Amino acid sequence: MKITLIQSSLFWENPKVNRNYFEEQINAISESIDLIVLPEMFTTGFTMDPSAVFETMQGETVLWLQSLAKAKNTAITGSLVIKENNNFFNRLLFVFPSGEIQSYDKKHLFTLAGEDDEYTAGRNKLIIEYNGWKICPLICYDLRFPVFSRNTEDYDLLIYVANWPEKRISAWDTLLKARAIENMCYTIGVNRVGQDDNKFEHNGHSQVVDFLGDYILEPIETEGVFIVELNKEELLSARKKFNFLNDQDSFILI
Repeated sequence: MKITLIQSSLFWENPKVNRNYFEEQINAISESIDLIVLPEMFTTGFTMDPSAVFETMQGETVLWLQSLAKAKNTAITGSLVIKENNNFFNRLLFVFPSGEIQSYDKKHLFTLAGEDDEYTAGRNKLIIEYNGWKICPLICYDLRFPVFSRNTEDYDLLIYVANWPEKRISAWDTLLKARAIENMCYTIGVNRVGQDDNKFEHNGHSQVVDFLGDYILEPIETEGVFIVELNKEELLSARKKFNFLNDQDSFILI
């Protein structure tokens, strides 16, 4: 599977300008790509004012994602602010090349920033089946909670989209490796760069880690578009050889 990571600065609470920026970056990709990964809240930055920027599942950004996915014949994923049933969600959308959408609402809301006061937490883990791969997409703060990402579904790829600040970037690097190792899966983290309107600095460190914890793409601090290719046969061969997942403890998350 060939995957593009787009690490960028974000224009604060300005969906139109952010869409234009990402469309320019995506249209410049000349290779055939299976999946494009954008950061958390890629249309707004990590805002705690959802009433000012929310969209709906019939809104401009959703329609834009569907149109772009069809035009480029690729899947696209990232999160944005969605209002549904009078609640605000930090919602990750996985848009297939056909325009079909599956979604995941962020389970672990970042209480340190008051995200839990403004947004409604999701409840359900999502496993996406795409091009013969099983993919588990999660959002930023979810990275700190390994029980929720525990690989009981034999997924192949774990994705985290984020607005993770520079001051805690060592935790981001460490935990992405840990999630890859303990779940024996490829793990992708896509973060933003630049300063947001709350004066928090972000230095990216978007990266790709393999199922043994080795870098395929080392942490990068510059804005850019990065392409990696993942090999499922190598993953399955390693799982067969080491068999670690078969020895994990059995319990049910309630």
